[in-house]
Amino acid sequence: MIIYGINAVTEALRAGRVRRVSIGPRGDKRTDEAVALAGAAGIAIERVDAQVLERLARGGVHQGIVADLAPIRDYSVQELVAGAAPDPPLLVVLDGVEDPHNVGAITRTVDAAGGHGVIRQARHAAALGGAAVKASSGAIAVVRFATVVNIARALDELKEAGVWTIGFAGEAADRYDVVDFTLPSAIVVGSEGDGLRRLTRDRCDRLVRIPMGGSVESLNVSVAAGVALFEAARQRRVKVT
Repeated sequence: MIIYGINAVTEALRAGRVRRVSIGPRGDKRTDEAVALAGAAGIAIERVDAQVLERLARGGVHQGIVADLAPIRDYSVQELVAGAAPDPPLLVVLDGVEDPHNVGAITRTVDAAGGHGVIRQARHAAALGGAAVKASSGAIAVVRFATVVNIARALDELKEAGVWTIGFAGEAADRYDVVDFTLPSAIVVGSEGDGLRRLTRDRCDRLVRIPMGGSVESLNVSVAAGVALFEAARQRRVKVT
């Protein structure tokens, strides 16, 4: 997988996921730091011209650095749940989120909030490619993903594993902040335009909403996921203290 952008490449280097780094003719301090990380890890470094970087990044904003990332391991739903131990799982389920920038932003927030993984569908989902990795600031290199054939079936697996599934829908009766996120929890968010699909909604243990105080009717899906994740992080922090 090709990734680009200084933050994405640097974080992937720190995670030990990079196989090769390509840098352009013009560098800066941050590029030098990334190159030093690559050199210390024995990773191949090649200097290329600007046209080669543009081709490798497929027109993305590469900031003078591109890297070849080792394939992202795909986990099972059960592995995500088990991997949270000794903490109660905190997962995010993406139901048809197709914008790579939203997937990247959500992944970055999962990492920042101490979440344990993301579940996505194989079809009707953004690729975990360069745009998503850059938007995640490299978090896609460290956050665990489970790619499933059927989201509704994955929700059933989570329930069988003792994880509560909380779907976010604007018309839900309950507020999101009445949920006890200190329990094993999966935050379920829908597509940018249509929200949760009917079958997904029906499978969730509970539907909640984020109350809106202004003129807009809803939040961007990545913002909504962030609100939910940090409410969960807040509750868990308070419980520990």
